[in-house]
Amino acid sequence: MRILAIDTALEACAAAVLDTGRGAILARESIPMVRGHAEALMPLIERVVRATDGGFAALDRIAVTVGPGSFTGLRVGIAAARGLALATGKPAVGLTTLAAFAAPLIADDDTLPVVAAIDARHEHLYLQVFGPAGRTVVPPRVVSLRDALRAATTSRGPRLVGTGAAMLARAWPATERPPRSVEQLNAPGIDWIAHLGAAAPEAASPPKPLYLRPPDAQPQETSQLARR
Repeated sequence: MRILAIDTALEACAAAVLDTGRGAILARESIPMVRGHAEALMPLIERVVRATDGGFAALDRIAVTVGPGSFTGLRVGIAAARGLALATGKPAVGLTTLAAFAAPLIADDDTLPVVAAIDARHEHLYLQVFGPAGRTVVPPRVVSLRDALRAATTSRGPRLVGTGAAMLARAWPATERPPRSVEQLNAPGIDWIAHLGAAAPEAASPPKPLYLRPPDAQPQETSQLARR
C-alpha cells in the first residue's frame, strides 16, 4: 500500500509518501511554519509525490491530521486531502495530532504510559493519555492546566510529548513521581502520520476536523441581519 500523508495542523507544513510493501518512506518534506500553510501545501505535495515512481496514480490512500490544532491549518490540510481523494478516486483517512505525537513513544516501549498534550492557549491543553499497549486511558479533550495535571499524574511516571509537554512539566506537582521524559515538539513527525494512516480503519477514520472547542473568533449575534 502507498500512502500520502499530509499535516498542516500545527507549526509545520509537511507531506510524505510511505510504501508499506517496501517498508520505507519514499519521499518527505516538512517546512516549519506558523502561517502560510494554504500557499505552501499544494506545491509541497506536488514535489513530494513527483519524487516517487508512479506519482499520484500509484497512491492507494491519503492520510491527514484532523486535529486538535489550528483551525485554519486543519481546514487547509483536510480540504487538500479531500480534493486529492476525489481527484484520484482513492480513500482518505483522518488521524489525530495527539495520536501522531504519541505513536513513536508507544512504538519504542508500549509498556509505559504516554501523555500527549497540545497548548490550547489561555492555560488550557488538548490532552490524551495512553496506557499500556497504546490503549486510550483519557480520550482527547480540552482541559485546564490543573485538570490536565490531574489526568496526567494518574499514570505513574508518564512520558510527556507535544507542544504542551513543557507546560505540563513545569507545573508538575513535587509530590508526584516526575515524568520519565519530556519531548517538546512543535508538530508530529510526518513519517508517523503515514504509518498511522496505513493502519487506520477506513470506515472509522473520516477526514473531518476534530474540534474540541469552538474557535476564538465568534460572529456577533447583534450584527446579524434578521431573517425574513
